[in-house]
Amino acid sequence: VQLQASGGGVAQPGGSLKLSCALSGRSVAIHTMGWYRQTPGNQRELVASITLRGTTYYADSVKGRFTISRGTSKGTVYLQMNSLKPVDTAVYYCNLLTPGGVSSWGQGTLVTVSS
Repeated sequence: VQLQASGGGVAQPGGSLKLSCALSGRSVAIHTMGWYRQTPGNQRELVASITLRGTTYYADSVKGRFTISRGTSKGTVYLQMNSLKPVDTAVYYCNLLTPGGVSSWGQGTLVTVSS
């Protein structure tokens, strides 16, 4: 199982970025896909997730600004990030959780919010 994340970059405060994550390799059952982020010296934190049934979760810090969605291809998930703030600066990781509880991670994509 390989997860390829992309879409990171530099944005100004108030700007937008869209992250993408695509699954490649062998087919796998999916329970939940999500996005985590991590800054130096801190633990990885869950930003948003979406289950196979479409149930979404958002961290309080991103509610109303970020939107997670699934693509038409199995194992594709997006994170639309609007009204970005400097505190959103982090490495963002895509995650896949199987019904059996096996977790897989993408390689991370850096998001920098700075004027």
